[in-house]
Amino acid sequence: MAKLRKGVSYRKIERPYTRKSKYRKKNFVRASPHNLIARYESGEMKKTFDVKLLVVAQQPVQIRHNALEAARKSSNRVLEAKTGKVGYKLKLRLFPHHVLRENPLASGAGADRMSTGMAHSFGKPIGLAAQVYPGKPIFEIGVDKPNLLVAKEAAKRIMAKVPCKCAITIETK
Repeated sequence: MAKLRKGVSYRKIERPYTRKSKYRKKNFVRASPHNLIARYESGEMKKTFDVKLLVVAQQPVQIRHNALEAARKSSNRVLEAKTGKVGYKLKLRLFPHHVLRENPLASGAGADRMSTGMAHSFGKPIGLAAQVYPGKPIFEIGVDKPNLLVAKEAAKRIMAKVPCKCAITIETK
């Protein structure tokens, strides 16, 4: 199987390629890769918490589904270890609709006989991405006031995994 390309290749926002339909005639995306995000909400769903932290994007970017899942896992691990299973609420506020495409070209010795070039290139679907604009929240973390520092640490973990500049916004009740 081919190696996963760097996220830099897909960071720039392009025209959304999202048309998936159960009807073949209306379906422009022939084969859509499966989404790697396991769950969008974790922790205690029903409780309302005192403090809500939002990780907000500050620049336009496309975030791949595997980066969102890595950010969710690392922050969830911190929150669950320090606050317990019911001491927090973590919510991913994005959904990766955009299908990423790649036109693979052979490189190296003998590549000139294998390559088909870029004529009428469209590419094969290789992954999914969420298109984010400045001011859009990526993650939402709900905790009680004693656990505010733990939530900030989890938000910093998210910011380290996401390929854009982010800000932490704190809302209290």
